[in-house]
Amino acid sequence: MPQPATEPSDRARELVRGAYDLHVHVEPDLAERRIDDLALARRYAELGLAGFVLKSHYAPTAERAAVVRAAVPGVRALGAIALNNGVGGLNAQAVEIAARGGARFVWLPTVDAENEANEEGPKPAKQPVWRAIQEEFATAGVANGPVQLTESGLAKVFAVVVRHGLVLATGHLGRAEIHTVVDAALAAGVTRVVVTHPDYPTQGVPVDEQRELAERGAVLERCFAPIHSGKVSWDETFEAIRVTGPEHNVLSTDLGQVTNPPVEDGLALMADRLLEAGFSEQEVRTMAVVNTRELAGA
Repeated sequence: MPQPATEPSDRARELVRGAYDLHVHVEPDLAERRIDDLALARRYAELGLAGFVLKSHYAPTAERAAVVRAAVPGVRALGAIALNNGVGGLNAQAVEIAARGGARFVWLPTVDAENEANEEGPKPAKQPVWRAIQEEFATAGVANGPVQLTESGLAKVFAVVVRHGLVLATGHLGRAEIHTVVDAALAAGVTRVVVTHPDYPTQGVPVDEQRELAERGAVLERCFAPIHSGKVSWDETFEAIRVTGPEHNVLSTDLGQVTNPPVEDGLALMADRLLEAGFSEQEVRTMAVVNTRELAGA
């Protein structure tokens, strides 16, 4: 198994103690992952991390999370649902069922976002693992095309999110869609809106627009995996956090890929880099612990 380029410092480990990772990809999944959810929970218990949100592009995870919580007391695994074709797209009933099962996060379309389907030009050599799965669906004749963001569909989803106090994340929507959805969600009464990795190339939200989103009430997610893999630069991440303010940012890892560092190391590795860049311990703890716990409902 590949090893991380560096080990987190003891200082960083302590600084992120009590944090939630709101974005992990672990087994069971359609793609091969570095670790399974039960093993990850045990590692979290050893390191003093509070919990994690199980993200799947293809299936709801609330029931899985309940099993993990029962099997590993003291670590709070949280369920989620991503509104791709596997759950019927903008399917308010699927969100209602997930919420009743204990889900905390709702991602708008990710792998089936129109923004991903319409990506033009030559694709980089290093593609996310889900891209191959999408192509396999097409070959098998079971692909349904991108999920359309309709006003009525979004309104029904937002109503469920509001009723159950869920967190809404923008998934892989494009730059213009993100602004539209954030405004509509906040107007509908959604109290927690997370802009999913806004600096990822397929989102590409400029820093000045990130600041506007933060001022309107959105939280900006900074993910370790795309920075570690070179899709997003550390310097751009530091600048975006400085411009928007740590209080409007949240750290997550987006880890689980077999070639990337261990999932449980991601937040501490981010903490080390932020400290090296001049962020204070309090600023790092705000993003890694205070804000993640608030979104997790801890």
